[in-house]
Amino acid sequence: MLHYAVVFVVVALIAALFGFGGIAAGAVEIAKLLFFLFVIMAVVAFVVSMVRNRR
Repeated sequence: MLHYAVVFVVVALIAALFGFGGIAAGAVEIAKLLFFLFVIMAVVAFVVSMVRNRR
Protein backbone atom coordinates (compact mmCIF):
# COMPACT_ATOMS: atom_id res chain seq x y z
CA MET A 1 0.00 0.00 0.00
CA LEU A 2 2.88 2.32 0.74
CA HIS A 3 4.16 1.56 -2.75
CA TYR A 4 0.92 2.85 -4.29
CA ALA A 5 1.09 6.02 -2.19
CA VAL A 6 4.59 6.70 -3.53
CA VAL A 7 3.42 6.01 -7.09
CA PHE A 8 0.57 8.52 -6.74
CA VAL A 9 2.96 11.14 -5.32
CA VAL A 10 5.25 10.67 -8.32
CA VAL A 11 2.26 10.94 -10.68
CA ALA A 12 1.21 14.13 -8.89
CA LEU A 13 4.69 15.62 -9.19
CA ILE A 14 4.90 14.82 -12.89
CA ALA A 15 1.40 16.16 -13.53
CA ALA A 16 2.20 19.36 -11.64
CA LEU A 17 5.43 19.74 -13.60
CA PHE A 18 3.50 19.67 -16.87
CA GLY A 19 0.75 21.99 -15.59
CA PHE A 20 -2.09 19.55 -15.01
CA GLY A 21 -3.25 20.98 -11.69
CA GLY A 22 -6.50 19.01 -11.40
CA ILE A 23 -4.84 15.68 -11.99
CA ALA A 24 -2.03 16.56 -9.60
CA ALA A 25 -4.48 17.53 -6.86
CA GLY A 26 -6.42 14.30 -7.30
CA ALA A 27 -3.27 12.19 -7.20
CA VAL A 28 -2.07 13.96 -4.06
CA GLU A 29 -5.38 13.30 -2.30
CA ILE A 30 -5.25 9.61 -3.21
CA ALA A 31 -1.62 9.41 -2.06
CA LYS A 32 -2.49 11.01 1.29
CA LEU A 33 -5.40 8.64 1.80
CA LEU A 34 -3.29 5.57 1.01
CA PHE A 35 -0.47 6.77 3.26
CA PHE A 36 -2.75 7.28 6.25
CA LEU A 37 -4.40 3.90 5.67
CA PHE A 38 -0.94 2.35 5.63
CA VAL A 39 0.00 4.06 8.89
CA ILE A 40 -3.22 2.95 10.60
CA MET A 41 -2.79 -0.64 9.41
CA ALA A 42 0.86 -0.66 10.53
CA VAL A 43 -0.08 0.56 14.02
CA VAL A 44 -2.86 -2.03 14.31
CA ALA A 45 -0.48 -4.79 13.21
CA PHE A 46 2.10 -3.62 15.74
CA VAL A 47 -0.42 -3.59 18.59
CA VAL A 48 -1.78 -7.03 17.65
CA SER A 49 1.77 -8.37 17.52
CA MET A 50 2.55 -6.94 20.95
CA VAL A 51 -0.63 -8.47 22.44
CA ARG A 52 0.11 -11.91 20.95
CA ASN A 53 3.71 -11.88 22.21
CA ARG A 54 2.61 -11.02 25.76
CA ARG A 55 0.80 -14.30 26.25
